[in-house]
Amino acid sequence: MDSNDVREAWADRSGEYSPTYYAHYGPDETSELVRAKIGTHCGTDPRVLEVGCGVGRHLAALAEAGFTDLAGVDVNADALDVLDETYPELAAEGEFHAVTIEAYLDDVETDAFDAAFSVETLQHIHPDETWVFEELARVTSDLLITVENESGEYGTANHVDDQLPLYYRDWRAVFTDLGFDEVESAERKRDTVRVFRAVD
Repeated sequence: MDSNDVREAWADRSGEYSPTYYAHYGPDETSELVRAKIGTHCGTDPRVLEVGCGVGRHLAALAEAGFTDLAGVDVNADALDVLDETYPELAAEGEFHAVTIEAYLDDVETDAFDAAFSVETLQHIHPDETWVFEELARVTSDLLITVENESGEYGTANHVDDQLPLYYRDWRAVFTDLGFDEVESAERKRDTVRVFRAVD
Protein backbone atom coordinates (compact mmCIF):
# COMPACT_ATOMS: atom_id res chain seq x y z
CA MET A 1 0.00 0.00 0.00
CA ASP A 2 1.24 3.49 -0.74
CA SER A 3 0.57 6.45 1.57
CA ASN A 4 -2.64 7.45 -0.22
CA ASP A 5 -4.01 3.90 0.08
CA VAL A 6 -3.35 3.92 3.82
CA ARG A 7 -5.11 7.25 4.35
CA GLU A 8 -8.10 6.21 2.23
CA ALA A 9 -8.43 2.91 4.08
CA TRP A 10 -8.67 4.71 7.44
CA ALA A 11 -10.96 7.39 6.05
CA ASP A 12 -13.41 4.72 4.91
CA ARG A 13 -13.03 2.39 7.90
CA SER A 14 -16.16 0.53 9.05
CA GLY A 15 -16.83 -2.39 11.37
CA GLU A 16 -14.08 -3.25 13.86
CA TYR A 17 -11.89 -0.24 14.76
CA SER A 18 -14.42 2.08 13.10
CA PRO A 19 -15.79 5.26 14.75
CA THR A 20 -18.87 3.54 16.16
CA TYR A 21 -16.68 0.71 17.50
CA TYR A 22 -14.68 3.14 19.62
CA ALA A 23 -17.68 5.24 20.60
CA HIS A 24 -19.20 2.11 22.15
CA TYR A 25 -16.20 1.74 24.48
CA GLY A 26 -15.91 5.38 25.52
CA PRO A 27 -13.04 6.74 27.64
CA ASP A 28 -10.79 4.06 29.13
CA GLU A 29 -7.63 3.61 31.20
CA THR A 30 -5.58 5.11 28.37
CA SER A 31 -7.78 8.21 28.45
CA GLU A 32 -7.14 8.53 32.17
CA LEU A 33 -3.41 7.97 31.72
CA VAL A 34 -3.16 10.72 29.10
CA ARG A 35 -5.22 13.06 31.29
CA ALA A 36 -3.00 12.38 34.29
CA LYS A 37 0.25 12.91 32.39
CA ILE A 38 -0.90 16.18 30.84
CA GLY A 39 -2.27 17.39 34.16
CA THR A 40 0.97 16.54 35.97
CA HIS A 41 3.26 18.23 33.46
CA CYS A 42 1.10 21.08 32.12
CA GLY A 43 -1.62 21.82 34.66
CA THR A 44 -5.28 22.01 33.65
CA ASP A 45 -5.29 24.88 31.16
CA PRO A 46 -2.93 23.89 28.31
CA ARG A 47 -3.86 23.95 24.65
CA VAL A 48 -4.01 20.25 23.73
CA LEU A 49 -4.03 18.46 20.38
CA GLU A 50 -4.85 14.82 19.71
CA VAL A 51 -3.77 13.52 16.33
CA GLY A 52 -6.04 10.72 15.19
CA CYS A 53 -8.72 11.75 17.68
CA GLY A 54 -11.39 9.43 16.29
CA VAL A 55 -14.67 9.93 18.13
CA GLY A 56 -12.95 11.99 20.83
CA ARG A 57 -13.15 9.58 23.73
CA HIS A 58 -9.71 10.53 25.09
CA LEU A 59 -10.38 14.24 24.69
CA ALA A 60 -13.76 13.71 26.36
CA ALA A 61 -11.94 12.47 29.46
CA LEU A 62 -9.84 15.64 29.42
CA ALA A 63 -12.94 17.80 29.05
CA GLU A 64 -14.61 15.99 31.94
CA ALA A 65 -11.56 16.76 34.08
CA GLY A 66 -11.82 20.49 33.33
CA PHE A 67 -9.54 20.97 30.33
CA THR A 68 -11.10 23.53 28.01
CA ASP A 69 -8.70 24.22 25.11
CA LEU A 70 -8.90 20.99 23.13
CA ALA A 71 -8.38 20.18 19.47
CA GLY A 72 -8.39 17.04 17.38
CA VAL A 73 -7.78 15.92 13.84
CA ASP A 74 -8.91 12.72 12.16
CA VAL A 75 -8.95 11.57 8.55
CA ASN A 76 -12.31 9.83 9.02
CA ALA A 77 -15.11 12.41 8.73
CA ASP A 78 -17.61 9.87 10.08
CA ALA A 79 -15.62 9.79 13.33
CA LEU A 80 -16.25 13.48 13.87
CA ASP A 81 -19.94 13.00 13.12
CA VAL A 82 -20.02 10.32 15.83
CA LEU A 83 -18.10 12.66 18.16
CA ASP A 84 -20.75 15.31 17.60
CA GLU A 85 -23.49 12.84 18.55
CA THR A 86 -21.67 11.19 21.45
CA TYR A 87 -19.96 14.19 23.05
CA PRO A 88 -21.97 17.23 21.90
CA GLU A 89 -20.45 19.62 24.47
CA LEU A 90 -16.93 18.62 23.48
CA ALA A 91 -17.83 19.01 19.80
CA ALA A 92 -19.24 22.48 20.43
CA GLU A 93 -16.38 23.74 22.57
CA GLY A 94 -13.41 22.00 20.94
CA GLU A 95 -11.75 22.50 17.57
CA PHE A 96 -11.96 19.52 15.22
CA HIS A 97 -10.74 18.90 11.70
CA ALA A 98 -11.70 16.11 9.29
CA VAL A 99 -8.49 15.99 7.29
CA THR A 100 -5.25 14.05 7.13
CA ILE A 101 -2.72 14.69 9.87
CA GLU A 102 -0.22 15.62 7.17
CA ALA A 103 -2.46 18.31 5.67
CA TYR A 104 -3.54 19.66 9.04
CA LEU A 105 -0.10 20.05 10.61
CA ASP A 106 1.24 21.76 7.52
CA ASP A 107 -1.02 24.76 8.30
CA VAL A 108 -0.47 24.95 12.07
CA GLU A 109 1.80 27.60 13.59
CA THR A 110 4.98 26.62 15.41
CA ASP A 111 4.41 25.94 19.15
CA ALA A 112 0.65 26.26 18.66
CA PHE A 113 -0.03 23.58 21.28
CA ASP A 114 1.32 23.13 24.79
CA ALA A 115 0.69 19.39 24.62
CA ALA A 116 -0.02 16.87 21.89
CA PHE A 117 -0.69 13.17 22.00
CA SER A 118 -1.37 10.15 19.82
CA VAL A 119 -3.00 6.87 20.80
CA GLU A 120 -2.16 4.13 18.29
CA THR A 121 -2.25 6.56 15.36
CA LEU A 122 1.32 7.54 14.50
CA GLN A 123 2.09 3.84 14.08
CA HIS A 124 -0.01 3.89 10.90
CA ILE A 125 1.88 6.75 9.22
CA HIS A 126 3.38 5.47 5.96
CA PRO A 127 7.21 5.52 5.68
CA ASP A 128 6.89 8.04 2.83
CA GLU A 129 5.24 10.50 5.25
CA THR A 130 7.56 10.35 8.28
CA TRP A 131 8.21 14.10 7.89
CA VAL A 132 4.93 14.46 9.77
CA PHE A 133 6.77 13.56 13.02
CA GLU A 134 8.95 16.64 12.58
CA GLU A 135 5.82 18.72 12.02
CA LEU A 136 4.21 17.34 15.16
CA ALA A 137 7.33 18.24 17.14
CA ARG A 138 7.31 21.71 15.58
CA VAL A 139 3.75 22.53 16.67
CA THR A 140 4.23 21.16 20.22
CA SER A 141 5.88 23.59 22.62
CA ASP A 142 6.15 21.44 25.75
CA LEU A 143 4.70 17.95 26.18
CA LEU A 144 4.34 15.11 23.67
CA ILE A 145 2.83 11.73 24.54
CA THR A 146 2.90 8.65 22.33
CA VAL A 147 0.87 5.54 23.09
CA GLU A 148 1.89 3.27 20.24
CA ASN A 149 2.43 -0.42 19.54
CA GLU A 150 6.14 -1.22 19.65
CA SER A 151 5.83 -5.00 20.01
CA GLY A 152 7.46 -5.82 16.66
CA GLU A 153 10.96 -5.33 15.33
CA TYR A 154 11.64 -1.67 14.63
CA GLY A 155 11.59 -0.96 10.91
CA THR A 156 9.12 -3.74 10.12
CA ALA A 157 5.35 -3.67 9.58
CA ASN A 158 2.36 -5.71 10.61
CA HIS A 159 -1.15 -5.45 9.19
CA VAL A 160 -4.48 -4.87 10.89
CA ASP A 161 -7.00 -7.34 9.44
CA ASP A 162 -4.30 -8.29 6.89
CA GLN A 163 -4.94 -4.90 5.26
CA LEU A 164 -3.97 -1.77 7.17
CA PRO A 165 -0.24 -1.48 7.93
CA LEU A 166 1.15 -0.87 11.39
CA TYR A 167 4.77 0.28 11.29
CA TYR A 168 6.94 -0.54 14.30
CA ARG A 169 9.12 2.41 15.23
CA ASP A 170 11.44 3.43 18.06
CA TRP A 171 9.46 6.46 19.23
CA ARG A 172 12.10 7.37 21.77
CA ALA A 173 14.65 7.75 18.99
CA VAL A 174 12.19 9.56 16.71
CA PHE A 175 11.33 12.34 19.13
CA THR A 176 14.62 12.70 20.98
CA ASP A 177 16.16 13.33 17.56
CA LEU A 178 13.57 16.10 17.11
CA GLY A 179 14.44 18.07 20.24
CA PHE A 180 12.56 16.29 23.03
CA ASP A 181 13.72 14.44 26.15
CA GLU A 182 11.93 11.27 27.17
CA VAL A 183 10.93 11.76 30.80
CA GLU A 184 8.73 8.70 31.31
CA SER A 185 8.06 5.40 29.58
CA ALA A 186 6.09 2.28 30.36
CA GLU A 187 5.48 -0.91 28.44
CA ARG A 188 1.92 -2.19 28.60
CA LYS A 189 0.29 -5.32 27.25
CA ARG A 190 -0.80 -3.69 24.00
CA ASP A 191 1.44 -0.67 23.61
CA THR A 192 4.26 1.49 24.99
CA VAL A 193 3.59 4.85 26.61
CA ARG A 194 6.28 7.50 26.18
CA VAL A 195 6.19 11.02 27.63
CA PHE A 196 8.48 13.64 26.11
CA ARG A 197 9.31 17.20 27.14
CA ALA A 198 10.67 19.78 24.74
CA VAL A 199 14.29 20.68 25.38
CA ASP A 200 14.66 24.35 26.37
